[in-house]
Amino acid sequence: MLRRAWFVAWMLGLGGCFWLGAAMADEPKAPENQPDLVDEATEPATDAPAGKDNQSDKDKDAEYYELFKVLADTMDQVERNYVKDVSRRELMEAAIRGLLDKLDPYSNYISPEEIDRFKTSVESQFGGIGIQVDMRQGRLVIVSPLVGSPAYRAGLQAGDMIVEIEGKSLDGVSLDEAISRMKGEAGTSVTITVQSRGGDRRTLNLTREMIRMETVRGDRRNDEDRWEFMLDQDRKIGYIRVDSFSRETFRDLQRAMQELEKQQLRGLVIDLRFNPGGLLTSAVEVADLFLPEGEIVSTAGRNSPKRSWTARKPGTYEGFPMAILVNRHSASASEIVSAALQDHKRAIVVGERTWGKGSVQNVIELEGGKSALKLTTAGYLRPNGHNIHRATDAKETDEWGVMPDPGFEIKLDEKELASLFEHRRKRDILLVNHSAKPKEDGPPPEAAKTEEPKSDFVDRQLQKALEYLSGELAKAQ
Repeated sequence: MLRRAWFVAWMLGLGGCFWLGAAMADEPKAPENQPDLVDEATEPATDAPAGKDNQSDKDKDAEYYELFKVLADTMDQVERNYVKDVSRRELMEAAIRGLLDKLDPYSNYISPEEIDRFKTSVESQFGGIGIQVDMRQGRLVIVSPLVGSPAYRAGLQAGDMIVEIEGKSLDGVSLDEAISRMKGEAGTSVTITVQSRGGDRRTLNLTREMIRMETVRGDRRNDEDRWEFMLDQDRKIGYIRVDSFSRETFRDLQRAMQELEKQQLRGLVIDLRFNPGGLLTSAVEVADLFLPEGEIVSTAGRNSPKRSWTARKPGTYEGFPMAILVNRHSASASEIVSAALQDHKRAIVVGERTWGKGSVQNVIELEGGKSALKLTTAGYLRPNGHNIHRATDAKETDEWGVMPDPGFEIKLDEKELASLFEHRRKRDILLVNHSAKPKEDGPPPEAAKTEEPKSDFVDRQLQKALEYLSGELAKAQ
């Protein structure tokens, strides 16, 4: 009984901390592979009632106490009598996840084991050597080095295998564990053994740096390994692909637009396919870059005031036609941008209906930042006031997501969608660091660039966008 009494008291204290936490600062972006929209701005909690309107605070406290007693009794019984030993931490985290399962797919708990990965996705940067890797047939293979990174300067290339980290074999090691071993604070070093596609091995000692993941990409890389944003030099049509919406997306997009402007841009394709979302503030900034005025998006929640974001004239890029590419995996922040530009007739939307994720999450720190709670606190509406969010019981005939403009809907089947993803992935691979300077701890990189892989894939959605832009440019002549 003493144990249960202590546990109930502790739980009541946790409950108080929890509700205070709801008014704390937010952090951006969802865990990997989960469409999400996270609001950076801190919203103070209001005094709006969270339960029955006529229920007194004393009744609520009594109800909480009785319910916590049930939970405390259950955990006490499990701890005393379950056939196997289960830690209190495991039980508590399971209870938290069970609670959040009753809400929506986007509210979840981020454990201490997951918090570092979450923060990486938040900032799109981390301490490391700068390579994208994958596990293939049990081997850790470099997919591509990142331009300017320690791995890039050391001459590591796509297809090289990492066989040892700090002298320890990677046999039987998971992808996550291998990545964790290579990451670390900037300025620290890590030793890796790499086997080239030809079978040669070399051991490198690399100093970790802050690596920033690209969220803005072009169609291909030029001879200096930089993204080329001009897709059609003759017609001056640019192409910018936004993979997610992070803190740096707006600035990177501005730089791409400045580069295109110097090349006398006349038409633009923005590719938001496969983009799962990210920061609400980033989505607003990106939409504002192309809209001179008007509402971009509005949000409202049960316990937060209505908010609205409006475009401003300064710094706007206008005077040329635009097309936005979306597909069934474009979600959240992607939908805000495409809906805003579509509603204000700044761009046409080409492709297929988007994911349909119209809710906003705030991230609440727990345990002094060791873990976190991502909680849905508001929903958002596009400028025309229509809904984007797809309810769990929504039908295809219901209104949700962002639909392509009439005449511009092009659906891809699963096979074609996979081919598109693979086609774009191959174009992202940095094949050779031909312009890199060798470091003292590694051999010089190859002098000639490997030929770009051939692809027979025809991107029908992109072709449709180019067809539209070409027509608009012809009208303007």
